[in-house]
Amino acid sequence: MENRKTHSNNEELRQMRCTALIEEINAKLQELKEYGLNEKDVVDHKHRPHTLLPLIIGRNYKIYLGTERQEIRLQPLIKAVYFLFLRHPEGLLFKELPDYRKELTEIYLQLKPNGLTDRVRKSIKDVTDPTLNSINEKCARIRAAFILQFDEYLAKNYYIDGLRGQPKKIALPRDLVIWEE
Repeated sequence: MENRKTHSNNEELRQMRCTALIEEINAKLQELKEYGLNEKDVVDHKHRPHTLLPLIIGRNYKIYLGTERQEIRLQPLIKAVYFLFLRHPEGLLFKELPDYRKELTEIYLQLKPNGLTDRVRKSIKDVTDPTLNSINEKCARIRAAFILQFDEYLAKNYYIDGLRGQPKKIALPRDLVIWEE
């Protein structure tokens, strides 16, 4: 009789501990959701390799992944937007993009030193106008370029992303970004 009572108490303790652990896991999942991840991302993360490749920016401003130097091809304005976000690891709010128009123009001029056409000036103005969809289009093209090279799980470290109303940023640790001189 005593043995059955001890077993019952042990089972009850085990059940309580399991319930507490599940509540803890659910709280952590909720915290991850607040950072933009969902349960599928968590499961995917558990079953995938965690190796991020270095992002290499060549002297000619070409973007390469890893020591194999797999090129990520972007049009000049899209590449300028990408470099703007690389320069700001803390992220940028889309509504504050007009404040970065001059910096974006300077970056573009490094990529295309022949000067600005009226068409390019308008494109830069549009991409920094938060009332237009241009910045979202550029971010979608950047995202697509990286997804061509990786699956979604790894690619999300390289493209511009963030929650609505929060700063958008590139998650890649900056010690993995190499600017060649």
